[in-house]
Formats: sequence, C-alpha cells, structure tokens
Amino acid sequence: MLMTRAKNLCLVLVLSISALWLAPAQAQYVEGVRALVNDEPITTVDVRNRMRLIIASTGLAQVDQESLTRIETQALRGLIDEVLQLQAAREFEVEVTDEEVYESIVDLAVRNGTSVDSIIADLQQSGVDISTLQHQLEAEIAWQIIVNGRYSSRIRISTQQIEMALERLAVSASQPQFRIFELFIGINNVNDEDVAVERMINVMEQLQQGAQFPELARQFSDASSAAQGGDIGWITANQLRPEISSILPQMMTQFNQSGGRGALSNPVRVPGGLMIVALVAARDGSTTLQYELVQLTVPSSALTEDSGNAFREALSNSPACSSADSIAASIPGAFSTVLGSIGSDAMLPQISEALSPLRAGDNTGVMQTAAGMQALLVCDREIAGPGVPSRDDLERQLRGQQLSLLSRRWLRDLRRDGTVEIRD
Repeated sequence: MLMTRAKNLCLVLVLSISALWLAPAQAQYVEGVRALVNDEPITTVDVRNRMRLIIASTGLAQVDQESLTRIETQALRGLIDEVLQLQAAREFEVEVTDEEVYESIVDLAVRNGTSVDSIIADLQQSGVDISTLQHQLEAEIAWQIIVNGRYSSRIRISTQQIEMALERLAVSASQPQFRIFELFIGINNVNDEDVAVERMINVMEQLQQGAQFPELARQFSDASSAAQGGDIGWITANQLRPEISSILPQMMTQFNQSGGRGALSNPVRVPGGLMIVALVAARDGSTTLQYELVQLTVPSSALTEDSGNAFREALSNSPACSSADSIAASIPGAFSTVLGSIGSDAMLPQISEALSPLRAGDNTGVMQTAAGMQALLVCDREIAGPGVPSRDDLERQLRGQQLSLLSRRWLRDLRRDGTVEIRD
C-alpha cells in the first residue's frame, strides 16, 4: 500500500516537480574550496547549503554561533563521507538515476505525511536548493547498492540465529513493550572519541532547541535505523542493549510524568560508540506463545507394562507430528488427537510450564494423567500478538544489522585510506 501511495503521488506531482528538476541551477559565486577529498573539491557553498538543509530538516527555530559551528562540522563530515561513497560507487560503475532519487524524495514525503511539493516549498523557504537534498539521497542510494553488492552474498543468517532471536522474544512474550527511536554515533578508534563527543553535544543542543528527533537521527546517526529516522519499532527491554535497558525504568518515570508525551535519555556509552534514545510510547505485553500440538494417549484401560514401555520408547525418538497416527496404531488401544493451535495463556499452568522449554519437534515425554499415559508433541511454536516479527522479518533484521556493521567499517577504511584535506 505504501508503494502504491508513493507511485500515485509520483504521478500526481511529476509535472509540478519536473520543471524544477530540469531547470538549470541558479548561478552561484564560488567562494572557495572547503575540503579536497581525493582531489575532489567540496566548496564553501556546498557546506553552507548542507548546513541550511540540516537546520531546515531538524526544525531548529534559533541557532547561536556555537551551534552553527557544530552544525558546520557535521555538514562537512557528511559531505566528505558522501564524496567517498560516490567515488566508491563510480569505481563499481554504479550510477543513480534522477528517477531513483525522485522516488526516494517521494518515499521521504510519504513517511513524513506530507507531499513532495511541500518538501520543496519548505526547503525553498529556508533558502535550500533542492539539489542539496538530491545529492544526499544520491549518495545514500549509491552506497546502499554497493554495500549490498559487496557484502550481501557473504552474510549467512543461520536457522540457529533466527531460533535464538525467537527464543529471546519467547522469554519476553508477556513483558511490557516500548516504542523506541535511537541515535547512534560510532567511535571506531580512540582518536574518534573527541569527535564523537562533539557530535553528540551538537545533537543534544539541537534537541534542547526543539529539533525533531527523527530528522536528527536521519542526519547524524550512524546506525542502520537512520533511514527510518531512528525508529526501531516496538521492542521489549531484553531486546535492547543492556546499557539502554538499564535506564528504561527512569525513562518510564519521565514518560509518565510527561503525561505520555515522551522521554529522552542522556547520552549513553555503548559498545562501538555513543547512543541516545527517545521513548515515545509504551504498552503492556500482549503477545503469547502459540503452540501447534498433537496429543498421544494410552488410556488406562489399555495400559500394560508392554504398552507403557513402547510408548516411552516411541517418545524418546522425538517423533514428528506427522508420525503420531502410526505411533498410536503400533500400541494397542492408543490414539492420537490433533489439538491444533493453542495459546499458552489458555493452558493449565503445569502444561504451559512443561511446554515452555520445548521447540518444534520436541515432546513433553510421558505425563501421568487421570486418562492414562499422555504426551504432547510440539508441531510448531510461534509468538503471536501485535507487532511480532515473522521469521522472514527477523532474518531481514539480523541481515540489516550485519550489513550496517560492515558498511561502517568500509566507510571507516575509505576515510583512513583516502586523502582528505580540510581548509580553513
């Protein structure tokens, strides 16, 4: 539906934007070169336009001289990274078309509940040329293409990794859930720490002046969630980094005191860098473990030493649900019952406890009941409830995390191996 809306919006607005897109750029005086990246210049005009874009997109009302200096540092850093990314893209003969950049602007408009015309009008009102945004998006698209091309085939997400992620979700199935936005600034080595701290100070000052967290995350964050404005969706405490989950109680206090308007953390040192998070919503856990079950029964009337031994032996081989009928047929008087899908919250506590450590393909072993000998075979187990990711979603998340890490390392290497000359 989102893509349909985007494409419809694209068709409606294509005529209105085409004139702007194809019109020659307004004449600008070249004031000087601010930096050289492998002999490719970044002009003072480029830096000033990027500063205006940052200020406009983050919603800052007033900016003092100290903040301007920090924004200039961030603008220059972002431009240097983008030049390095586009240079790498050219080496791999990757070209980004105007149509791809335009579609990215459409997606940006849809995510922000606005239109392309409104984005252009807001930028023009702030003195920002549309080409400044285009250049940023071009670098993002090109970098994503070459990172995916270079690393995607090397990333292997195992079934075990997905199962472990599901297990963590299972443990937290009934725990409170939090809607979190994150902003991460990486520290690749000791020499980067002062720069990272300066960048974080800049972010915090802009937040205090009323800047919007999602736009700051998009401009400043080094995490893969930056493209979504830092939004990592609904999450439980034990899915967060320990350093972040430990401050959630005090953030919840702040959240409640604000009447549910939100809470913001102070900068937190986490492995690989610094992070701040915004808590924008909270809800009680509404997920549950859902089991697909088959029950095997040897009734008391048919229970003998031989049938009991045969039952135990059959269960010791971890039979699949598909073999339940054949097992029942091999034991005189035994029968199987398909129980279907049952939530753990609808079970007796002792049954839920017996099933909790089991995965698909496991069984409870022999349970002595009033009906005789019984066992439950787990055909499948999943977490059900609002916002619960599927296995495919989890695989994409894990793949995205690894790609993000490899992307940051590659960009770090490009900075280290390139020649960057910054001029005052």
